[in-house]
Amino acid sequence: MSTVSGLVDLQVNGAAGIDLTAEPHRLWEVASVLPAYGVVAFVPTVITSDPAARRTALDTLAAGPPAGWTGAEPLGLHFEGPMIAPSRKGAHPEHWLRPPSLDLVDGWSRESGVVMATIAPELPGALEVIERLVAEGVVVSVGHTAAGTAEVAAAVEAGARCVTHLGNAMAPVLPRDPGPVGTALGGSLGGEHLVAGVIVDGHHLDPLFVRMAWRALGPDRFLSVSDTTAGLGLPDGPARLGDQDVVVSDGTVRLHDGTLAGSAASLLDCLRTLVAQTGCSVEDALTTATTTPLTLLGLPPREERIELTDDLELL
Repeated sequence: MSTVSGLVDLQVNGAAGIDLTAEPHRLWEVASVLPAYGVVAFVPTVITSDPAARRTALDTLAAGPPAGWTGAEPLGLHFEGPMIAPSRKGAHPEHWLRPPSLDLVDGWSRESGVVMATIAPELPGALEVIERLVAEGVVVSVGHTAAGTAEVAAAVEAGARCVTHLGNAMAPVLPRDPGPVGTALGGSLGGEHLVAGVIVDGHHLDPLFVRMAWRALGPDRFLSVSDTTAGLGLPDGPARLGDQDVVVSDGTVRLHDGTLAGSAASLLDCLRTLVAQTGCSVEDALTTATTTPLTLLGLPPREERIELTDDLELL
């Protein structure tokens, strides 16, 4: 048994039957659930959707928690989309995709409550948007993208610092065009080192890929995220992701066509799987969900502590 820093999850789509894109006004309810899974701070994630969902999420965050509330602290919102590649949209609804534009991101800033944004950098106008968001204190992540290596490099030059769910919804590694995955795993790019969000839930990635990513990234650039959804804590059966029906089954969350649509895993579940698949130390695994996310966001260590067994079970 040990007392460690509380976990920080930078990609939470929902929990306990609540989807943050469909019901952003219930953000504080999701936040109240997360400490039961060891999470003391998180980034609520709104996927590609009606702009009203993003506005409601911002208003709900700005209004603060209800009286007597306790839970995990929301650190700001992650807008995952709508400026993503149609060919790599994954579970994002295509009818809400939009091209990058400065008008679309007007008002997106760290001060207003946007802490992260996922963008496909190959889309026309994306680099200008990345530069604007970075200037506003937003951490830009490359994701849901068909970008090649040169386009990822241009995004990094514009200020992008992260990759969203490495290996999922992005171009594959090619020997002469390693793309987002190869760029993240390859190390320094113009003096910059990308942090890579990785979903180690036992379903999104093959264990061989996880081991390769771990060896290349190490705990300081390997960012463990759950990508959890309304399915967290639910039994198998129907659920929602944004305005789409999904099915929770045997630890996965999928659209009816079989496309993975986030996870039903907690961040602790992912850390246990990371240790099992890579053989890394528990200490290093915990770094990926404590120090690494806070460093990416430019935030200090958390004061909250949680008690875990030696095999990462919450006491």
